[in-house]
Amino acid sequence: MAARKQGKEARRAELSAAVQRALLARGLDGLRLRDIAEEAGVTPAAVLYYGDLDALVHETYQRAIERYSQERERAAERFTDARDQLRACIDHGPATGPEDALTRLLYEYWPRCLRDAKAAALDSALTERQIAVYYGVLVLGQAQGHFVLTDPPRLLAANFVAMEDGYQMEILAGRRTRAEVVAALRSYARAVTGHDLG
Repeated sequence: MAARKQGKEARRAELSAAVQRALLARGLDGLRLRDIAEEAGVTPAAVLYYGDLDALVHETYQRAIERYSQERERAAERFTDARDQLRACIDHGPATGPEDALTRLLYEYWPRCLRDAKAAALDSALTERQIAVYYGVLVLGQAQGHFVLTDPPRLLAANFVAMEDGYQMEILAGRRTRAEVVAALRSYARAVTGHDLG
């Protein structure tokens, strides 16, 4: 029984990867069940065994959120000094470039949040999770005596995330480089914490 469950989970993960590849190739608006089936090397009927198109896309988005969030959380957790944590948070947020698959996937799904309550709830969860990481770092930095915050830590944390979100589109569109965005976020960090991350 456990082996069957593991096999099913492995197939679901493979299908999620196929959904991701199809989404990145066609975009959410143009995505068809047939595209996913072709990426997975199965029939459309086999894909439907795991759910309809909306359910599969939703699940893929959930997995992407979890992966993105965990990467940042782990990056910050490697350090005990809040200055290093803040540097890690900033360095882990921006996309690597226009072809950054994970970030592109998150932004492909974002417009659905305007019309779909389930999608909006997922997006809010992602935002809150990112704010929580920054908030924890800022509070720790204040307690360690490294940061002199110009505003409440929750507000500053939300501002970091909002800036990142806006800059992500600039990177994905090829209008700014990752290095430029990291520099801008570090500049903001200096202004609101009193510490120069270098």
